[in-house]
Amino acid sequence: MKKYLQRFHVKGGIISPGELQKVIAMAESIGLDALHFGSRQDILFPEINDNQETTEDHKNFDLSIFAEPDNQNIMSSYVTMDIFPSTPWLRGTTYLYILEEFRFPPTLKINIVDPKQQLVPLYSGELNFIASSHEDYWYLYCKLPNIDQEYFPVLVYTWDIAHLCELIENKYEAISTVQELFEEINKSTTLNHRTIKQKLTVDFQPFPYYEGMNKMFTNQYWLGLYWRDNRYNIDFLKALSRFCVDNRIGKICLTPWKSFIVKGIRKEVKLELEKLLGQYGINVRHSSLELNWHLPVDDDFSLALKKNLVLNFDQNDISTYGLTFAITQDLNRKRYFTSIVIEINPIPTNVNDDFVVRPTFNVLYAKSFNPNGRSYVSYAQDVDKMDLPGLLMELTKEYFKNLGSDQTDIVKPGSLNLGEEKVVLEVYQCQSCFTIYDPSVGDEEQNIEAGTFYEDLPSDYCCSVCDAPLSNFKPNAMEFVEK
Repeated sequence: MKKYLQRFHVKGGIISPGELQKVIAMAESIGLDALHFGSRQDILFPEINDNQETTEDHKNFDLSIFAEPDNQNIMSSYVTMDIFPSTPWLRGTTYLYILEEFRFPPTLKINIVDPKQQLVPLYSGELNFIASSHEDYWYLYCKLPNIDQEYFPVLVYTWDIAHLCELIENKYEAISTVQELFEEINKSTTLNHRTIKQKLTVDFQPFPYYEGMNKMFTNQYWLGLYWRDNRYNIDFLKALSRFCVDNRIGKICLTPWKSFIVKGIRKEVKLELEKLLGQYGINVRHSSLELNWHLPVDDDFSLALKKNLVLNFDQNDISTYGLTFAITQDLNRKRYFTSIVIEINPIPTNVNDDFVVRPTFNVLYAKSFNPNGRSYVSYAQDVDKMDLPGLLMELTKEYFKNLGSDQTDIVKPGSLNLGEEKVVLEVYQCQSCFTIYDPSVGDEEQNIEAGTFYEDLPSDYCCSVCDAPLSNFKPNAMEFVEK
């Protein structure tokens, strides 16, 4: 059963200690003793408290008392500034200025991100602004409803981002392509665009460790806090907020990994904060085996499955450094941002009650194991829970074997079918004549070299058989069996 959750969006993932104290007071007023954090740098109010009690006040609770436009679904990589690698021209103040320009409540999910960092996903929004190498200019990747996913044809100026989002909000529902959207916007306004001379390339980097007390690039410290059950005790959050206020720490940053980071901790108050953590029994030394998972909020089955898999990894001394995992029950979801995805198949409802039906799982992996590559390949289907740990361990070994090379586009699953090995290759098929574009082969007729990803095809590429445009090709999977 899907649990009831009230969601409070934290614009850009940045909240002041004073604002957090207001959120805590609201939670306490309806009898809650813990809060959740979500995957879009948001705060979630659970249906019940730790004592499994709910109140009439919770049913009538309405987050709309937070005045718009502050409660906005905008995610940013501000959290990574000064602690992880960043684009040279990008500053923390740049994010803050952009966020300040949003004076309207967008209904679309917006990402404002730096491609040099790994913590915040690049493509999980509907409008994804990604910093370019040109100062104050951004790529825009559109994943708008009912429109083919595509890059905006120009680079967008920093100070036009908020205004452009508002224009897109007002026009996209009547538009069929991103190019048409661009032309329609140009008819009504003039923006400071820049020509795209080089396609965005996002190199794979191992996922960073984001927990514990660590030194910043400046002479200060940052603290990353993660709780495996995603139930953050309100008494501790109150004490931490007071600490931040008392020590002039103006911002708390939420991550998309159901955790948060406090930056700008001065050396002279570091010990005081460590004592505070100890008083509340806070552990800040979780293994990366545990940290790098994305789970549905308040989902006991997924949490138990994760614990079982982590235990298997640990007992077998398996390293998952640099990899990220997701567990999901939503098989229609296409916005993963992890290296490996475990899908939980729905249990059939038309089965005789005398039979016990065990859940099965699908395993997918990101092309080249890069979660910012936007493409996922099916690795195995309908796997039993008993086979899942071994299958994932094989996949992690394949990742390390090919780490640093370009040979991770095709991965062979383990021998689950009487000694046969099944190779799954992602290809793209023309929806008009069903011609296949195979990235491993390319298209000699149009001078497309073997190894050219679909995302890197020129915008004027067309079907070699029927001349259908690039947008007419859809991802597919071809399976080959090897003895």
